[in-house]
Amino acid sequence: MKRFCTVLLLLCAFILGAGAQGFEADSLETAPEPSLINDYILIGVNYGVSFANMYYSPARNNRAFVTSPNYVSVTFTKFSKMFDKLPYFALVIGAAHGYEGFAFEKNPETGYTQDLDGAEQATIEVFEIPAFAQIHADFHPGKIMANVGVYAGWRNSISRSGPNLDPAYANAFRPYEHRFDYGLQGGAGFALMFDPIEIHLNALVRWSWSSLYDPDYASPYYYRYAYPMDAIVTLGVHFQLTKRSGKTSQALRQEAKAIVYGTY
Repeated sequence: MKRFCTVLLLLCAFILGAGAQGFEADSLETAPEPSLINDYILIGVNYGVSFANMYYSPARNNRAFVTSPNYVSVTFTKFSKMFDKLPYFALVIGAAHGYEGFAFEKNPETGYTQDLDGAEQATIEVFEIPAFAQIHADFHPGKIMANVGVYAGWRNSISRSGPNLDPAYANAFRPYEHRFDYGLQGGAGFALMFDPIEIHLNALVRWSWSSLYDPDYASPYYYRYAYPMDAIVTLGVHFQLTKRSGKTSQALRQEAKAIVYGTY
């Protein structure tokens, strides 16, 4: 009887152990693999609205924003891993068409409206090349982005108005006004990802380091300047040129090669 009980206990232990190992194996097989973010490439088109103003010295009051639609940009984004491990980094470069400008409102107390060389309002068309460094945090099915970078551009045309404006410069630059534009640009955004399509909503601030005109050396206002400072809101549609998550075809080829030839 004792031998029978001993054999029965050993048989139960064996069955329970085999069942536990089988359950553990099934759990490992059915456990979902973590989604791997690849170093992928993205190209997109963005459309938005800019709210333009300028920062002046000497200071000017009753400034107003110039709202300009038709801000258009095309961007190329290359995602990569920080320290070859953290998938939070990207480089963005593109081409954009937008607007700068300034405007003054009438002072309600005095009834007087300031101007800049006779112009009470102006809109400046700008072509530019922006370049950003991007930090992003991904979660299904979205992504939060922060961008900071520089841009260089060209002030292509100008349209201004005012009762004291010389008509010859209503649509022309003066000799002392700068056409080359450059400065800082950055902001934050949110994206929805429906692979291979992504929808991006971004808010940007563009701060030009190129004053609209030269300082007036012949006057007490030696340090006078007007630096454009704009806010831009864009909505974009982007297409993934390579796979965003999972193993890429290159990674699969490397794994197949390692299986056939072995690893070093």
